[in-house]
Order: sequence, then C-alpha cells, then structure tokens
Amino acid sequence: MRSVVSASKIAVLALVAVLGVVLPAHPASAHGQLAMSDPVQDSTVDKPRAEVALYFTEQPASFAWFTVTAPSGLRVEGGWRTGEPKRLDKPVQEYFMVDGKFEPRSYNTGFPALVPVSHWPEQGLYTAAYQTVASDGEAVKGQLRFTYSGPVTPAPAGWTAPATGPSEALTRALNKEGAPPTAAPTQGPTQGPQQAQPPVPAPVKTPFVLTDWLIPALLIVGVGLMVGLAARRAPVQPEKKRRKAALR
Repeated sequence: MRSVVSASKIAVLALVAVLGVVLPAHPASAHGQLAMSDPVQDSTVDKPRAEVALYFTEQPASFAWFTVTAPSGLRVEGGWRTGEPKRLDKPVQEYFMVDGKFEPRSYNTGFPALVPVSHWPEQGLYTAAYQTVASDGEAVKGQLRFTYSGPVTPAPAGWTAPATGPSEALTRALNKEGAPPTAAPTQGPTQGPQQAQPPVPAPVKTPFVLTDWLIPALLIVGVGLMVGLAARRAPVQPEKKRRKAALR
C-alpha cells in the first residue's frame, strides 16, 4: 500500500513540475500592438468625425492596411497617414528575448495611424480593422468597433468606395516570406510628412514552445493515473474485513 501511495505522490509531483515549465513558456504580450484608439473600443460617436486614430507601441509598417466599414458593409476609409506620437493613457508592457529569457519593457508612447473617414452613410456599428507587421516580424491584426449615432452625411462628390485588399508586400510579410519592415509609412495622397522610424531591434528567435493542447492532455493523463491508483487500493479495506470475520 505504501508503494501505491508513493507512486501517486510521484505522479502528482511530476505533473506539477511539467506544468511549471510549460505554463510560463511564452508571455501573452505581442510586439507592436494596438495600445490606444480614438474612438475607444465599444464607445458611441454622436458627431461626424474626419478620421479614426489608432495608436500602436511602434510605428506601423509602410504597407500596413486599414479599413473602416459601415454597418451595411460599405467601406468609407481613405488612405492612412502617420501623425505625432502621443503619450498613452495607460503604459503597455511587451516582452523581448534577452539572453534566453523573456524580459518586459514598458511603453508610454503611442505611434498613430490616422485613417480618414470619407462620410457617415448610416447609423449603427462601425468596424475599423488593421493589419500590419511588427519590427520583429510578428503579425499585428485586430478590429476596433464603435457605434455611430450622429447625423448621416453624404459621400463627397466623385467618391468611390475603396475595394482594394492588403498589398502583396503585406501578405508576404504576414506569411513571413520576407524581412521585417524597417521604414516608416510612405507618403500617399492623404498622408502627411514622413516621420523617422525608431531603430529596429534585430529579429529574435523564440524558444521551442509546447502546443496549447498538450497542457490539458497532461492534466487528463495525471488525473487518470491518480484515479487508477486510487481504484487499485480501494478493495484493500473490504478484504481485511472479510479476513477478520473469518477468524471470528
């Protein structure tokens, strides 16, 4: 019986040790993430506005792609441009590999992507979507949703809804077929002066990370082993009672 109990303790200790190694293997924070926006997520805008501002922890890539979509699915964005960096309302923490260990860095400045809105064709839920690539080559994707309750405004004269998709350069970068971006966004019809891009750190190699499904699998195996060991020693007590009864 002692050997069975010892085996159960060993199994539990081994399971705890494995989980202790797996769980902190990769921090959840990505690089170049969206840190702040105007309007904010899930807010309500009650007046027409000229643009949507998205602030990232580093300057978006030159080939980043942004869209603003009305409730009916109509796209109303124009070409995006850069702007003056702004202090974040709340610092953002990201992780970098240093000497084989992840170390946090705090960011207090947001680098904007200003996306013009041509008009407000209807009230309801609008979606601002973004796709870019961080300086370390990792994809940065997401959506900002907000409700527009202001007056409907007409489209500008001669306006045509944009229908273009992500550029080939962005697609290649998202598929990691090219080097990480190093330049600030190039100027377009609606862009302002080009801004200098901060120094880009060298790409880092992340360590081998066990897949997410392995953690619950280990838990299931560990629990199954403990239940099996408990079931093996459960009949011991009734057997002893039968022997005592026979002796009487």
